[in-house]
Amino acid sequence: MAVTSVSRRLRVLGVPVDAVDMQGTLNWVEERVASRESGTHLCVNAANVVRAHDDPDYLAVLERGDLIGSDGQPFVWAARALGQPLPERVAGIDLMEQVLDRSRETGWRVYLLGGRDEVVRRLAGQLSARGVRIVGHRDGYFGPDDATRVWDEVRSADPDVVFVGMPTPSKEHFIIEGAHQARVPVCIGVGGSFDVLAGDLRRAPAYMQRLGLEWLFRLLQEPRRLFTRYAVTNTRFLALVLRAMVRRTRTARG
Repeated sequence: MAVTSVSRRLRVLGVPVDAVDMQGTLNWVEERVASRESGTHLCVNAANVVRAHDDPDYLAVLERGDLIGSDGQPFVWAARALGQPLPERVAGIDLMEQVLDRSRETGWRVYLLGGRDEVVRRLAGQLSARGVRIVGHRDGYFGPDDATRVWDEVRSADPDVVFVGMPTPSKEHFIIEGAHQARVPVCIGVGGSFDVLAGDLRRAPAYMQRLGLEWLFRLLQEPRRLFTRYAVTNTRFLALVLRAMVRRTRTARG
């Protein structure tokens, strides 16, 4: 797999994203851990695009991410259709698994932050049993006023990599507003990955991921919680893509 330069930042549907593949992202993680230079990794998908159009503060937070991955096959397809192709999808959960694998080889110190206490506690135990050096964990149930104290706890554990399993937009605000001050070499937002890796939720089969239907698999698992969100978000994302394609066609025709 070719390594793509992490310096090529694009704007797709008005949202920043880096044209970088998985290997390039892993190289970035390696470099940050080696240099001890603080770095933040965020992901964007269809839902993030819609939120960014509604919330200028959220968009401003995204702009401050050091590396922004393309998490979501529909978003990758949209970028290609709009003439801004991305190398591949780099899902947060896939990145987390790859970094954890690398951590077993290197001895990187890992901190897990987010989710319910029983979930993150169980995941920490599972990963420790598999040879990952877990130096701390805590749940994601705290308010903005507690963020500084939480970052102090993280910093005292001296991790190389911090995974933040919190929902959007809390995750992005928490990471961007504190990771650099805490001097964390690598801080990666991974959303609901803790629940999947701990075994509480199943991930969509590979064929559904390739077809861009991972959202549908999640909806089938949690219909009451996710139906309205997906129905509204997916419709609005499609509308944004179609409008952008029309503008692009008109511009090309002159």
